[in-house]
Amino acid sequence: MKTRPSVTLTSAANRDEQCDSIREVTQSVHANGAKILMLVESVYPADQRVCNEATLLVSSGYEVSVIAYKKKTEAYFEIIDGVFVYRIPRFEFFKKTADGGERFLGIVWLKLKSFLGYLLEYSYFTTACFVLSLVVFLKRGFDVIHAHNPPDMLFMIALPYKLFGKKFIFDQHDLCPELYLSRYRAKSGMFARMLRLLERFSMRTADITIATNESYKSVQMQRGRKDPKDIFIVRNGPNKRKMSPALPNPALRKLQKSILCYIGSLNPQDGVDYLLRALYHLQYTLGRDDFHCVIMGTGDSFTDLQRLARELKLNEAVTLTGWIPQEELEANLAAADICVDPDPSSPLNDVSTWVKIMEYMAYGKPIISFDLKETKFSAQEAALFVPPNDELAFAKGIIELMDNHSLRTKMGQAGRKRVEEELQWSIVGENLLSAYKYLLPSNRPRLRLIR
Repeated sequence: MKTRPSVTLTSAANRDEQCDSIREVTQSVHANGAKILMLVESVYPADQRVCNEATLLVSSGYEVSVIAYKKKTEAYFEIIDGVFVYRIPRFEFFKKTADGGERFLGIVWLKLKSFLGYLLEYSYFTTACFVLSLVVFLKRGFDVIHAHNPPDMLFMIALPYKLFGKKFIFDQHDLCPELYLSRYRAKSGMFARMLRLLERFSMRTADITIATNESYKSVQMQRGRKDPKDIFIVRNGPNKRKMSPALPNPALRKLQKSILCYIGSLNPQDGVDYLLRALYHLQYTLGRDDFHCVIMGTGDSFTDLQRLARELKLNEAVTLTGWIPQEELEANLAAADICVDPDPSSPLNDVSTWVKIMEYMAYGKPIISFDLKETKFSAQEAALFVPPNDELAFAKGIIELMDNHSLRTKMGQAGRKRVEEELQWSIVGENLLSAYKYLLPSNRPRLRLIR
């Protein structure tokens, strides 16, 4: 089977050629396959889970369109591996990390501006999604709206289309009430109740829901009152590319130190500040300077973490890369001796499954992590678990792995074996196809060769 072409609309000069390519892709979609519109408030194809789902559905005979945010360098419309990608410019109305100190008024101001910022941004994205959904509906049509959260407002787009018999899938990446409680270390109150209400509306509107693990499924059954048969667990798992480790970055190898790696978001709830304080203990409390930590990713806390690293005098021991190309990220990960997961215990983190854990395991890397329920289920023997939120214990765990090569090798092999046999995307993704066959029993796709 040939690969579908990737088309980017760039200039009027190539319009005829591009239109021919678009027609080729459109005609290659399998006649018996349903049409799906995915909504995701992140960038595509950088959002790995959404990309995995979309490309799997296309390869199985469905036509998939995605509405997502746009990076500055990306086109407004593009065809990537057979997926029709429509993009929306991104705006940030307020900075959503602390700049008013830990005093009462500073905390109140942070919550207020964050609430207003998210309300404006989510309302903007939802409105723009609805407008673009009309374009997709009129241009190529769709049978299913597949919304990836957050936000939990996207059910509003599905409501009018359900009057025309369209199906709605709620794919829950995060528990938004717990995300709010964890990010702002807040107590349950008015904001949390509002988020639970939106979550309930999303679940009740959905014909089926998708959960990333058993904990999320339990939430959907209890808070959303969903029938278990209408819930499908589709775990995060590394795709084929991530299952083939890259060559190590030689510059990191030349440091002649233990290389620690973190990949992922840099937001308040992600615990990278815990990691930096643990590294401070590692260097200054426990007297080890034979390590270098590469922190790869970006997010709302990036500048705050840069400042914290300077305050802790870790500049020589830590590199915060920001966003880097995938090839560079993979080379750095391949060079790692130990991978770190500093997600602290919180209402969200205790029950969430992280893509980075499976990626670490796919690369055969030992992991140091706080002892959290779903992380422990995913990593099992591939990780050394320490008491939640104990930064000194985290530092001591790093030393234990640094000084025990055979233990690192054993853990890395266990992780790679678990991913190969149970957690890679080619395995866990089958549940996504089961969900669609259940939702559309009379419209199952049939594979057809593309000529």
